[in-house]
Amino acid sequence: MTSPMTSSDNLLLLTLNVNGEEHEVITEPRRTLVDVLRHDLRLTGTHVGCEHGICGACTVLVDDRPARACLMFAAQAEGARIRTVESLADPATGELGDLQRSFTEHHGLQCGFCTPGFLMLADGFLAERPEATKEEIREVVAANLCRCTGYQTIVEAIDSCATARRAACAKTCTTIEETACS
Repeated sequence: MTSPMTSSDNLLLLTLNVNGEEHEVITEPRRTLVDVLRHDLRLTGTHVGCEHGICGACTVLVDDRPARACLMFAAQAEGARIRTVESLADPATGELGDLQRSFTEHHGLQCGFCTPGFLMLADGFLAERPEATKEEIREVVAANLCRCTGYQTIVEAIDSCATARRAACAKTCTTIEETACS
């Protein structure tokens, strides 16, 4: 029996933009984005759960929209902007981002396995719908699975972050208007 070998004819050179950085990856065309992120780029925050696109643990943002990285070939992501959970923290200090802090403050996680997927789903959703209601948030988070929290604390965390972002935006807009009118 011969061992399966990958010939160079079956390899692709991809350039992936992940978290604002360009990465060149040599990979087989059949490899999923989640596998390339985790194994080639060592971005292990994106988790592999069901590998069927049902659980949402592998959710990343592709061109600012949530996508299941287990259902997407890495080759399909070439030319797109990919963001993983690692992008939410401050790269210089490692300080958690506002959404991550809100999950912590509201106990929006227990075992933590599903948390990266929920964070990326929420970040993409709030960018598109900053004025989202709790009911809309509840509907969106139903797309991902969590076996521990019962979802209420996740909804509370996302709503709290959205409220804080809206307040910060309103304060910034008021300050700019006051400065402009002076």
